[in-house]
Amino acid sequence: MSSRDLDLFVAWGDAFTEYDFGPSHPMHPMRLDLTAKLAGEYGLFDHPRITVSDIPDVDEDFLRRIHTGDFIAAVRHAGTTASLDEEFQREWGLGTEDVPRFERIHEASGRIFQAGVEVGRAVASGRYLRAVNFCGGMHHAMSDRAAGFCVYNDVAATVTTLLDAGYHRIAYVDFDAHHGDGVETLFWDDPRVLTVSFHENGRFLFPGTGFANDIGGMQAAASAVNVALPPRTDDPDWLRAIDAVLPQVLRGFEPQILVTQHGCDGHRSDPLTHLRLSVDAMRESALLARSFSEELCDGRWIATGGGGYSILDVVPRAWTQLIAIAAGADIDPLSELPSRWRKYAESLVGRDSPLVMTDGFDGSFRSWSHGYDPEADIDRAVMATRKSIFPFFGLDAYYD
Repeated sequence: MSSRDLDLFVAWGDAFTEYDFGPSHPMHPMRLDLTAKLAGEYGLFDHPRITVSDIPDVDEDFLRRIHTGDFIAAVRHAGTTASLDEEFQREWGLGTEDVPRFERIHEASGRIFQAGVEVGRAVASGRYLRAVNFCGGMHHAMSDRAAGFCVYNDVAATVTTLLDAGYHRIAYVDFDAHHGDGVETLFWDDPRVLTVSFHENGRFLFPGTGFANDIGGMQAAASAVNVALPPRTDDPDWLRAIDAVLPQVLRGFEPQILVTQHGCDGHRSDPLTHLRLSVDAMRESALLARSFSEELCDGRWIATGGGGYSILDVVPRAWTQLIAIAAGADIDPLSELPSRWRKYAESLVGRDSPLVMTDGFDGSFRSWSHGYDPEADIDRAVMATRKSIFPFFGLDAYYD
């Protein structure tokens, strides 16, 4: 690849922090600010192969292709009306504990949605090989309802932009601890889009969906792949589950472009989930995404953020690594966090920040090729998915 081939488009501007549900809400905009500041301290926003671009106001016509007009009107109403009754909350998912209303919620949510459009256009145009929208990853948003901290679905905007550009085999891989239900639902019957989600089992975590036998609609069998992980899944088991499913289905699907969601709420310090991951395992997932994009998609790759509510310890490190890996400017996990960033972050949060980019995990795990253990919770979860999906790709659930 030439240096031009590796050009990366990153959607970022301070206005993204206007997506703000209030100081006590888990999805605090500080996580975006701290990520951008850390990426800047590592020189990524001045990198010669990285273009950092603010995003224009939402294209209302495009927004209506993903979300219903009535829902958009409800979001606008929520941005101007302080009191929303229970019927309104039930119908639209707005004004709830999960998705509180705030002034200009339509405009702030629309900016994230438009970032999804712009990263898709950046890569589809051929000007950039890759793009990152770390402010996005709003994978729970439905066409007619907000849910799970998500109002408008920027991932669906990215995928639709790519479909418009002529891509007809798009693979979406979701590494968030929560099931990527909104994206899956929106493309449930579209055989051009493969959705793969690695998430904590819905019996224990919102949104309560994404089981092994959820494999896509009647018009698109095996277009949805779900690996429902046991609570307390740790780094080696998480990577083992990915190794047991993702390479096989991606190679079987033969995508033209890869879209990934890198919610980092599976970290062991995250307050909302029960997985026990490290930032190092998340770094490994980004490296895997890059590797698969190079093997299968000529390097074409679009990555988003997502969940992640350990604002100081996890999100900035995880997504700075994501940006660096997408740019081919990898950061040594042993590197110390820049002192200026640490002072800034500690002044905002009021406690010490991490000292280095690593949590100490070396990335090792027992590959699925070494055998299936029916006594292990993780292996049973993985095998349920393999049995549901692999036959559609001509694969043997036990041996491939």
